[in-house]
Amino acid sequence: MTAPVLNAADPAAIARAAEILRGGGLVAMPTETVYGLAADASNPQAVAGLYSAKGRPRFNPLIAHVGGFEEAARHGQASGLAERLAAAFWPGPLTLVLPARPDCGVCDLARAGLDTVALRAPAHPAAQSLLAAFGGPLVAPSANPSETISPTTAAHVVEGMGEAIDLILDGGPCRVGVESTVVAVRGEGATLLRPGGLSRAEIEAVSGPLADAKPGETGSPGMLRRHYAPNARLRLNASAPETGEAYLGFGPGAPDGALNLSPEGDLAEAAANLFSCLRRLDRETGAIAVAPVPEAGLGEAINDRLRRAAG
Repeated sequence: MTAPVLNAADPAAIARAAEILRGGGLVAMPTETVYGLAADASNPQAVAGLYSAKGRPRFNPLIAHVGGFEEAARHGQASGLAERLAAAFWPGPLTLVLPARPDCGVCDLARAGLDTVALRAPAHPAAQSLLAAFGGPLVAPSANPSETISPTTAAHVVEGMGEAIDLILDGGPCRVGVESTVVAVRGEGATLLRPGGLSRAEIEAVSGPLADAKPGETGSPGMLRRHYAPNARLRLNASAPETGEAYLGFGPGAPDGALNLSPEGDLAEAAANLFSCLRRLDRETGAIAVAPVPEAGLGEAINDRLRRAAG
């Protein structure tokens, strides 16, 4: 049976979702980045059910969503730099990976057995309402089968996971459209583990220069080589489509009739449209050519997702 879809702005829907989560169930919730599949972060059985529903490898850690910094500091050892980053960017599309406290309330399974914990305070009002109603941290990876395109609308969740979960909260299209930026913080040092909805330059204005993750580093969610992938074959940095390919453009000058991430060349608009455009073209064709997207700003996250989608 397909999960019911309820209006995320309805307090009764939030109360029902919190009840399901307390019982170990799975609820899709809107965030400003993508729709997340929420489960009780302290409940190993609920987390195991989430991994199973997504088909996600258990060595891939999950992000625990919290109401704010005070709650995050109960689970992770937060340095002064971590507190400054949270003050600047929370609630918002930034995940902080911190050393886990000995009494961390995020279970070992959710942390993939690591000595760290990934924490984020989401900005979407429905996510904040659900966290408050539930009263604890919620793990919430993207609400789609592992390795497929992330959902940015409730309809995308129904399409990919409607038969596998208990409830879907519909909060409209996601504003940012790509997952959070993930930064590991130990003391006053910070490492960029995953580019995302907050640009490197914005973070470095607070943190100073970010170190880059070492190849093969596994401390961050969403870093599998193949991820966010359509069924169609992707060809990147294409100036024009070849025979049999659909074209996904960026900026002015795309061929007439082509789908365009942002006709004006706006990277924020392109990020918000990325997964929806890939889904649409994936339904229509078996091969997609994608225009070059600058690596600057949010382009770093867009290109990261495209490279992983191409495998």
